[in-house]
Amino acid sequence: MLAGDICTRRCKYCDVAFGKPKALDSEEPGRVAESVFELGLKHVVLTAVNRDDLADGGAGHFAKTVQLVRQKNPLCTIEVLIPDFKGSEENLQVLYASKPQIINHNIETVERLFPMITPQKNYQRSLAVLKHISEHGFATKSGLILGLGETESDVQSCLEDLYQNGVRILTIGQYLQPSPSHYPIQSFPTPEEFQRWKEIAYQIGFKIISSGPLVRSSYHADEYISPNEIS
Repeated sequence: MLAGDICTRRCKYCDVAFGKPKALDSEEPGRVAESVFELGLKHVVLTAVNRDDLADGGAGHFAKTVQLVRQKNPLCTIEVLIPDFKGSEENLQVLYASKPQIINHNIETVERLFPMITPQKNYQRSLAVLKHISEHGFATKSGLILGLGETESDVQSCLEDLYQNGVRILTIGQYLQPSPSHYPIQSFPTPEEFQRWKEIAYQIGFKIISSGPLVRSSYHADEYISPNEIS
């Protein structure tokens, strides 16, 4: 996770600390590239806290890290899991210039629950970001968590929205309440229900899907996505 450990947004499902972040560490991209090299990674997922305090939302920091990881590890595929950058096309273009192989922006929950679960985000803005990513030729990924109070029709609509806005790689997992002060779990879908949603998502047209109670947005990312599949 890049750009520190303090987020400028306070989503009710997330355990990342909220507050005023520290200044960016200019040496971090280089250290990350070196770590990827030392670990011998063949696929790396780079994510970050929201940095609404920065003019570019942290896009330049992402881009610099991608560039240095690629220079140091030319055979390693790079996936970025990004915030919405407040929907700024200019900031997205900064990221695009570094050419990661996969760009992930998690929708997280269904449209009906957005105002309650993640009030500083916007469902339609996230869809617009995903559409923009796809239209610029990048393998586009998103993730949905269940157990927050969504209905079947909510999930069906969300999956269709994601597909219609260019998402072809999808993860579906179970929400786990980080602490008593976070949003309470509303349900525990069974493994069979996760499998059913996987089958429905394939019917909709998604290409690569990981769905299960233990799935997270970076779950076995290197196994589910090969360079040939994302070229």
